[in-house]
Amino acid sequence: MASAAALPDLAVTGSTGGLGGMVARQLADAGFAQRLLVRDTKRAPALGDTFPLACSYADSGAARSALEGVKTLFMVSAAENAERVQEHYAFVDAAAAAGVEHVVYTSLFGAAPDAAFTLARDHYATEERIKASGMAYTFLRDNLYLDVLPLLAGTRGVIQGPAGSGTFAGVAREDIARCAVAVLRDPAIHKGKVYNLTGPEELSLARAAEVLTQGTGRTVTYQPETVDEAYASRASYNAPQWQLDAWVSTYTSIARGEMAGVSPDVHGLTGQDPISLAEFLTRPVL
Repeated sequence: MASAAALPDLAVTGSTGGLGGMVARQLADAGFAQRLLVRDTKRAPALGDTFPLACSYADSGAARSALEGVKTLFMVSAAENAERVQEHYAFVDAAAAAGVEHVVYTSLFGAAPDAAFTLARDHYATEERIKASGMAYTFLRDNLYLDVLPLLAGTRGVIQGPAGSGTFAGVAREDIARCAVAVLRDPAIHKGKVYNLTGPEELSLARAAEVLTQGTGRTVTYQPETVDEAYASRASYNAPQWQLDAWVSTYTSIARGEMAGVSPDVHGLTGQDPISLAEFLTRPVL
């Protein structure tokens, strides 16, 4: 294989996952050459004019080598873990050292240092690291994934958590991918932009349960909890504290209104209206 500097100047991470895989496929279909940065090159999708390169966010040396000659980097946030922020920092620093010019990062709606949702704080910290690096940036701040909602009901058909009557504006992963591709096709016009990616409606969890019931034929209900009840009901999973905090604060962020508000950005980037929950439930799995 040619040296990294001679490879395409567009790099995409996460192509073995849901969002990154959608983005890589759409870019390939549009004729874009790209480097696919993956942990295991054998798992990289077989797409036209793509070049799998092995690296991980935490391996600064491998990341810097893989990113040499890259102008635009699509950075999907790493899998949730206790060291994710440090992994992000290492990768951002490696990208800057390799001379990457522009980072398109998948962040979170409401990212802030004092957000109720603990993971929103992590995304804010990553955004700040990217800003401080000197690289140009575009942040895609995604609301809660509609794709995850059916899973929240579990085997009992009950969504439970301390969300109260708060609302969120969930977005389909498919819409996020289309937005990312729109930015990556012409990144220069999106430098310094922060896009809030939402669906077309605000939903309470009670309303979401009704839509899930109507759309799936399975009875789904919402059971409000107090914060203490939420921790107690999840104690049997024996998850580490950071994970419990993330699970519970997903709901408290809704209760505090941090996930509320419909944005026009999906339509602005793609020219298409975002997918609603009811519509999402009728679509084939991608």
